[in-house]
Amino acid sequence: MGIKGRPSVVSKSGQGEKPRGCTVNPFNSIKFFVLCHGLLQLSQLMVSGYMKSIISTVEKRFGMTSQNSGMLSSLNEIGSTVFIVFISYFGSRVHRPRLIGCGGIVVSVAAFTMSLPHFLMGRYTYDSTVSNHVDVVTDTCQLASTAQQLTNKTCEMGTVQSDHYMLSLLMVGQLLLGIGGVPIQPFGISYVDDYASNRNSPLYLGILFAVTVLGPAFGFVLGASVLRIFIDIDKVSAEDIYPKFGDPRWLGAWWLGFLLAASCVLIFSFPYFFFPREMPKEGSRDHQIDANMEKKLDESKAKQADAMEKMSLLQFIKSFPRILVRTLKSQVYLMVVLAQVCLSALMSGLSVFISKFLEQQFSVTASFANLLIGSVHVPGAVLGILVGGMIMRRFSITLRGSAVMCCLAIFLSICAATPLLFLGCATQKVAGVNYPLNSTLDIRMGCNQGCSCRDQVYNPVCADSVIEFISPCHAGCRNVVLDAERVVKNYSNCSCAPDPSRVSPGTCGTGCYHLLLPFMFFLTLTGFVATLCQTPSFMLVLRSVKPEDKSFAIGIQFMLFRVLAWLPGPILYGSTIDSTCIRWERKCKTKAACRYYNLDLFRTRYIGLQMVFQSAGLLFFLMAYYFLQRHFLRQEKQEKPLTEIHPHPKEVEERELLMDQGSNTVSQPKV
Repeated sequence: MGIKGRPSVVSKSGQGEKPRGCTVNPFNSIKFFVLCHGLLQLSQLMVSGYMKSIISTVEKRFGMTSQNSGMLSSLNEIGSTVFIVFISYFGSRVHRPRLIGCGGIVVSVAAFTMSLPHFLMGRYTYDSTVSNHVDVVTDTCQLASTAQQLTNKTCEMGTVQSDHYMLSLLMVGQLLLGIGGVPIQPFGISYVDDYASNRNSPLYLGILFAVTVLGPAFGFVLGASVLRIFIDIDKVSAEDIYPKFGDPRWLGAWWLGFLLAASCVLIFSFPYFFFPREMPKEGSRDHQIDANMEKKLDESKAKQADAMEKMSLLQFIKSFPRILVRTLKSQVYLMVVLAQVCLSALMSGLSVFISKFLEQQFSVTASFANLLIGSVHVPGAVLGILVGGMIMRRFSITLRGSAVMCCLAIFLSICAATPLLFLGCATQKVAGVNYPLNSTLDIRMGCNQGCSCRDQVYNPVCADSVIEFISPCHAGCRNVVLDAERVVKNYSNCSCAPDPSRVSPGTCGTGCYHLLLPFMFFLTLTGFVATLCQTPSFMLVLRSVKPEDKSFAIGIQFMLFRVLAWLPGPILYGSTIDSTCIRWERKCKTKAACRYYNLDLFRTRYIGLQMVFQSAGLLFFLMAYYFLQRHFLRQEKQEKPLTEIHPHPKEVEERELLMDQGSNTVSQPKV
């Protein structure tokens, strides 16, 4: 039997056959919808992933702390949280695919907006030892009068360079990004679950969940590519680019990726305007569902839809808290969502600052760090999601099995994350910052007296591959050696260095690059094991509510994600990172980006916070299993015979699950 009002021709195998002479419309295929939705989610999440990949560059360009950059990353959740109520209201009465398409267009506009500050700001300025590659003017040991002029100039350039008013465009773009992303994933998931067969639904959802991780992976790879391009490539010629790639003062073209990602989102948004509001259910004859049962469920859905249609927006807003409380009374639903909130908070902070973590711990460039995350860590998480979906499909895992699978996955992820606490580097020896030179823990030492160095200059040099100075001036260097291209080769006559003639430009680094490979192995293993629970946890949510309530339940779920995880998560991680800073950059007496961190504290607090969220998630999954087990034991004692026909032998237990203990809401089988 086809969808009501839409007769169809059915073959002996139960699959619909097209009439002769007719062409199959791909927009009536749930498989094609999954393909389109995967591409849109991929490009939409590529925007958000790209924003995370450039966060350290944005911090340096705009003079921001990690806490401030975390707040910027969280702004998109404010817009989405405000609009989730309206989306939940209109979701029952609007064309879901078209609303998804409109959301994609808004996301595209948001990405274009976030690229605008580059075109409105002046050129990037940096602390330099050589101006125009010809004359030595700064950072070496200078006379007091010359140094004072440079100090005033630096303050003036810092005021212009920060351009805090330009942050408003990034903020607006982040808000629009959150608003546009509201309908995309929740409506896409509910649409697929409505019209996919019971057998294929976990696989399709697993694919979409994998794309939600694969999208940020593309964002990190895109970030790795554009950060190798100089920030002002559109304003200067290739010959005039300085500093060179690899220099600590190098900034990549952070704005370019927004233009590329916005174009992709715009292209993949258009197909949604051609999908129908409803489509034939995939394989509706696969399980020989009783026609009377299907008719009753259709009538039930129709009655609820009519009730929602009669409710005004004001009435819906007034009733929203009551509906929210009623939904959250479902013990299984609440425990699973809280577990997902903990894991989402972990991922929100981890994804924003993981590339910065690799930069600081292992002294790699921002481009290489993003390449590692996008090509190694994130694909491992994608593989975990796909494997989790295939395990559920292969073994037809029930509700209690899904809860056990989630508990086991999180426990193993905690075990895999434990070695990360010990795979890291100690802070490099920085003279006057964390390493006392001549028993003096001050950047102004006797060996550089008379040089009148600028305290806030950042042009690190390395003496004898052991001791780092924040600038050649603080190393007491009076001479500079240039190569054939008039670029600094090394410094000489450095009064503070152990060997005055062996001072090279750039940082000494942390000296433990060999630990990067095992760290990435355990980080990827942790992500793979943890994401095995992605699909079963969402199936627990979908099967603990009525089919007609799925859109609303998913909307509440994502609202809790935003309010409790994605909004505070990056801010919490940013504050934790800032607490390990030992040397701040200051621009005109204003605290800006951190120059040096205590790397041992950075690692233990960053990874430790991750393990706290993992442990909390495990606890909530265990509680969800406890409530499921208690409910099924109660059902067995009642010994009530099942009189309904089930679409799946393994879904007998799912039909019995109560949405709320003490309420009359029972999860219905998928039809």
